[in-house]
Amino acid sequence: MPALMIQGTGSNVGKSMLVAGLCRAARRRALSVAPFKPQNMSNNAAVTADGGEIGRAQALQARACGIAPLVDMNPVLLKPESDTGCQVIVQGRLAATVRAGEYSALKTSLLPRVLDSFRRLSAAHDLVIVEGAGSPAEVNLRPRDIANMGFARAAKVPVVLAGDIDRGGVIAQIVGTQAVIDPEDAAMISGFLVNKFRGDPNLFDDGYRLIESRTGWRGYGVLPWFPLAHLLPAEDALDLPVGGGEGLHVVALGFSRIANFDDLDPLAAEPGVRLTLLRAGQPIPGDAALVILPGSKSTRADLAFLRAQGWDIDLAAHVRRGGHVLGLCGGFQMLGQVIRDPAGIEGPAGETAGLGLLDLATEITADKRLAQVEGIHHATGHPIRGYEIHLGRSTGPACARPFALIGGQSEGATSADGRIMGSYLHGAFASDDFRRAFLARLGAAPSSLDYDAGVEQALDALADHLEAHLDVDGLLALAR
Repeated sequence: MPALMIQGTGSNVGKSMLVAGLCRAARRRALSVAPFKPQNMSNNAAVTADGGEIGRAQALQARACGIAPLVDMNPVLLKPESDTGCQVIVQGRLAATVRAGEYSALKTSLLPRVLDSFRRLSAAHDLVIVEGAGSPAEVNLRPRDIANMGFARAAKVPVVLAGDIDRGGVIAQIVGTQAVIDPEDAAMISGFLVNKFRGDPNLFDDGYRLIESRTGWRGYGVLPWFPLAHLLPAEDALDLPVGGGEGLHVVALGFSRIANFDDLDPLAAEPGVRLTLLRAGQPIPGDAALVILPGSKSTRADLAFLRAQGWDIDLAAHVRRGGHVLGLCGGFQMLGQVIRDPAGIEGPAGETAGLGLLDLATEITADKRLAQVEGIHHATGHPIRGYEIHLGRSTGPACARPFALIGGQSEGATSADGRIMGSYLHGAFASDDFRRAFLARLGAAPSSLDYDAGVEQALDALADHLEAHLDVDGLLALAR
């Protein structure tokens, strides 16, 4: 089972991007390669070709490999619903909703499912490149770990440890990790690399040699900051390239439980669009042409969050000024008259008054809709591709004016004047013709952006970047 695992000294050290770049580099070597992450925590999920859901980072890594995303690439996905609880998705399907302490007890029982997925991928490909989660230095989590060394030792996969020099203290990050982990875990680590260097990498030569001397691990290179990272889909909303620039002002509300915000990536890439993701306490700007209410993992809770920021008042003023509003998934549900959750699926049972901008009502149900879809945008007539991943059903008079037609059936809703729109479709803005026509109706300048081609070019550039600064052949040779 040839495999290599990239673990990190902490969260957000660049593991996802390193794996994506290595996947593209391996594919260039005519290897059949697949990504794998035993456990991920993200509300930014992708719908897979086999009808489940995985972390969006693994979907991007699959794209780097030139293959369709499958549930085995991320067998355990945690989707936080609150500060202390989350949904547990196992091999693409909802398995449980638990509190943090309950998940700790559940993890050990999930390791066989994780290894089952890993073995299927290994049997189908020449190479599997594995991404860890957080850090192996979180030794308090080690007894039931399935994401880092617990997996590496169970599957006998060699590890390379990545440190982040941009946040400072990279020597302590790497040397300290070796100091606190179990010696048998440390024996799984075959080497290290340093990520996100700004400036001349040669300036770190002494520090690099010090790490090699202190740890006895081989260094595989110092990787400078990748300047085109913003062209790749972001897994964390904090990484979205938003704010500044000129052009049509599109404002997205940054919910506390924002989910599936990949809707915003193509808009961020548009040269004629100025995208702003609002944070708590920031008002909706008066020059916004379009306000987007994105998806949410807990719709009623985020509707309360919206009101706490005063965004409901700002939205009313925005609509009075003639502005447009687009609600996506949970954001669509918020636009209606009421959201009912009689079974308490997303939180305490009950109902919450909506924003009243569309004449419809939503009831949260246990059945989750997971599907990749194609259709026609009703207002422009342009083809539209996307995916659905939601609980609940919305009905009412506004649905007679659909946002899109999917298989000849109405999807979403629109106000009588066409300025308030709602849809359950995620990822639609990646459809170039639809996006251009949609933005043109709002007054955006013409654009020739080919979004998918831009992502492919960025993945190629990422692989080039790794080849130029890391010993990629040496890294791939570690796989066993």
